Amino acid sequence: MKTNAMRILDGLKIPYEVSSYEDDGEHELAKGAALRLAQKIEVPPECVFKTIVMRTESKEICVFCQSAVSEINLKKARNAAGCKEISPVKPEDLLGLTGYIRGGCSPLGMKRKFRTFIDETVLLCDFVCISGGQRGIQIKMKPEDLIQACNAVVCDLEL
Repeated sequence: MKTNAMRILDGLKIPYEVSSYEDDGEHELAKGAALRLAQKIEVPPECVFKTIVMRTESKEICVFCQSAVSEINLKKARNAAGCKEISPVKPEDLLGLTGYIRGGCSPLGMKRKFRTFIDETVLLCDFVCISGGQRGIQIKMKPEDLIQACNAVVCDLEL
């Protein structure tokens, strides 16, 4: 079954691999969800990038991708987005804004295109894994292909 994220990559003729895993139902980043996911699909955790959707003070939605081994620095996220205030979108608002639920939110294939920022550590990886747009599915691809597909800005976001 193809997800929106996969259809976008197919349309751009970007190669990728799909990994499936058993979803344990725990998707809170603070509880190590991305690190457990890396173990399940047997990839280095620094190459698994979580998707964090945030809202600025002007209500603009921005998407950030950060390695599973680190936390996002809100000051750096504000600087990247050029705003004074930024905060994560509430999980209950995620579906309406993006078309995705927590634990299955991909930076690709959201309802609308949002400005996207990827932490510069992505460039240290031979490949990167992102959510395939559904819980239990990860997409593995080259970092430069992810950057291109998302039309993302690469910047320092690490805490």
